[in-house]
Amino acid sequence: MADVAHLAGVSHQTVSRVLSAHPNVRASTRAAVLQAIDTLGYRRNSSARALVTRRTLTLGVVASNPTLFGPASTLSGLEAAAREAGYMVSTVMMRRYTAAALEDAIDHLSNGGVEGIVVIVPQRETVTALAGLRLPFPVVTVEGGHDLPIPSVSVDQELGARLVTDHLLAAGHRTVWHVAGPPDWLEAEARVRGWTAALEEAGAEVPPPLVGDWTPLSGYRAGQELAGRVASGSARRRSGQVTAVFVANDQMALGVMRALREAGLSMPGQVAIAGFDDIPEADFFTPPLTTIRQDFAAVGQASIRLLVSRLEAPATVATENERVVIEPRLIVRGSSTSS
Repeated sequence: MADVAHLAGVSHQTVSRVLSAHPNVRASTRAAVLQAIDTLGYRRNSSARALVTRRTLTLGVVASNPTLFGPASTLSGLEAAAREAGYMVSTVMMRRYTAAALEDAIDHLSNGGVEGIVVIVPQRETVTALAGLRLPFPVVTVEGGHDLPIPSVSVDQELGARLVTDHLLAAGHRTVWHVAGPPDWLEAEARVRGWTAALEEAGAEVPPPLVGDWTPLSGYRAGQELAGRVASGSARRRSGQVTAVFVANDQMALGVMRALREAGLSMPGQVAIAGFDDIPEADFFTPPLTTIRQDFAAVGQASIRLLVSRLEAPATVATENERVVIEPRLIVRGSSTSS
C-alpha cells in the first residue's frame, strides 16, 4: 500500500479510503490511486483488511456429494452469487451425512473466520442436527425443504413432481410409476409426496414406488423390474400396467431407459419416461428426456441474498424461519410424447 501511495503522490490514509470506497475522496485523487494500483498490480491483503475492518468478507458453504448434479449445481450457483455480492467462499465437503460430520465442518469454517454459512442439507438427520447447534454466525439452508426455524431457500420439489405426473396423466396414461430417490433425502421425500398427491387427485392408482440411490445403475435395476412388469401377463391387467414412469432424477432415468431399450420396449410408444433436474445431457438422451428444470442460479442468488441481509442489516431481519421457494419448470421432450 505504501508503494501505491508513493506512486500516486498521496498519503497511506488516502489509499485506504479509496480501497474502502469512502465518499470523501476527490475524483481526480481516486483516479490517480486506481491508476497506481493498476500499474503496480496491487492486491489488497485480506488478512490485513480483516484486522482493520474486523470483517473477512468470507462466507462458508457446507456441501455434500459433488458428484451429483443437483448439489454440484447448487454449489456453483452459490459461489457465483457470493462473488457478485463481493464475498469470497470457503467450502467444506461432507462425505458422511451425520451430526458429528456436520459439526466438524462448521467448526472448520468457524476457525477460518467466515462471517456466515450456507448449508446444503439433503437429509433430514443433517438439518435436524443443524437446528440443535449454537452457532456464532448466521446460517441459511439450501434445498432442505424443512419446517425447522432456520432460514431456507429451496426449489418446490412437490410442485415439480406434480407437474411431471400431471403431464403424463394428461397424455392418456392410467397411472404413473415412480423410481424414487433414497428415502432419507428430503428432496426424494418431497417428490414422492407430489407424485402421490397428483395421482390421488386424478383418481389414479398409486403403484408402489421403486427406490434408487440417484445413480444410473440403480435406475437400470429399477428399469429391469419395470420391463419385467411390462412383459409379464400382469401387464394386461389394469392394476399391473406400466406405460409411464416418473424417475426422481435424470441420472437414474438414463439407467431406466437403457433397461427398457434392452428389453425391446419403445419410448414413448410403449413406455413414456420423465426425469427431474434437466441435466445438460438430457436433451441428448435417446429419445430426449422430458424432465423438471431447477433454477440453480436463482437458488444461489436467493441464498446469498438471505445470508448477506443477516450480516449487513441484522436489525431489519424479520424472522429466523424465512422461506424462499423457487418454482421449477416442466421441459417436455420426446421421451414422454410422440412428435
